[in-house]
Amino acid sequence: MFGSDKRVLLRHYLEQGMSKAAIARQLGVSRRTVYYWIKTGQLNRGEKEEPAQYGPRRSVRSKLDPYKAIIDARLAEYPKLTATRLFREVRKAGYPGAYGQVKRYVRQVRPRVVQEPVQRFETPPGHQGQVDFADFRLPWGKRYALIVVLGYSRLLWFRYYERKTMPVVMRGLEASFTYFGGVPGELLFDQMKAVIVRDGREEGGRLIENREFVRFSRHWGFRVRACRPYRAQTKGKVERPVRYIRESFFYGRDFVSDTDLNARARKWRDEEANVRNHGTLKERPVDRFERERETLTPLATWPYHSTVVPLPKPSATPVPATNWPRMVDVERRPLTEYARLTGGVS
Repeated sequence: MFGSDKRVLLRHYLEQGMSKAAIARQLGVSRRTVYYWIKTGQLNRGEKEEPAQYGPRRSVRSKLDPYKAIIDARLAEYPKLTATRLFREVRKAGYPGAYGQVKRYVRQVRPRVVQEPVQRFETPPGHQGQVDFADFRLPWGKRYALIVVLGYSRLLWFRYYERKTMPVVMRGLEASFTYFGGVPGELLFDQMKAVIVRDGREEGGRLIENREFVRFSRHWGFRVRACRPYRAQTKGKVERPVRYIRESFFYGRDFVSDTDLNARARKWRDEEANVRNHGTLKERPVDRFERERETLTPLATWPYHSTVVPLPKPSATPVPATNWPRMVDVERRPLTEYARLTGGVS
């Protein structure tokens, strides 16, 4: 087809009285083409070419198409499910493709959420851990997850409890120290001021710790630090463990009991959370922990025994039982019997 410039020239040459053969030679086309243009009225078209019109692009069928309904249904019920979770679910349903297709599709069908800007900073190995409580609602009641994350490696420990009290914190921390095989130099407490200062006080925004918890921290060899008043900086230390656990583990799953809840939490922690490629560090927490393990403070010889606060029995032995102090069973007898044995008078 002629462009607009050749149509203009053809019309101009015809107006000048040039023969069609001469016009064909001038334009570098055949006479048949010149006759065709004149016959079909091409000279009456506008001088400007209209932009080409294209129809909708034909969609290419992907391996994910048969499984998009699963993703749509899950996001309709649980809109915050991660692309990783959804990828595992469609893989179990038979999806043979890669994670990238799932990630792109989830990004398209779910609106973007504006994230709170966080200023990142790091601490040396073994220097710090973060402790937090999170509330979770279950069909049989509310449960509280005690969460401990090592600041350098991001190795995670957490467990669900029925109550949120200082004795629970003590036993939970002992269990986490056993899991890590040591104790970080300081523990950063977030959202737990009411637990730590129970029976204590707060003056001028400064945390006054409970004396019993001070004795507990000295027994295990860590310093206590609260997020206030430096919450803006401390929140950048660890990547929101509460949100990660809520969305990647708890959200969209059904549990039948506390035993089932904690058993599946341990399995997810060891098989997914601590072996994933961390988004900020670009390393797996378990690999990074190998560089942090030796810098942790060694475990105490025996668990902490409170003389003030009744501590719940640990669900798992925090330290080897052979290192615990030997307990003596006292036989109870009437006072007259003790007097007889010692030769006294009752």
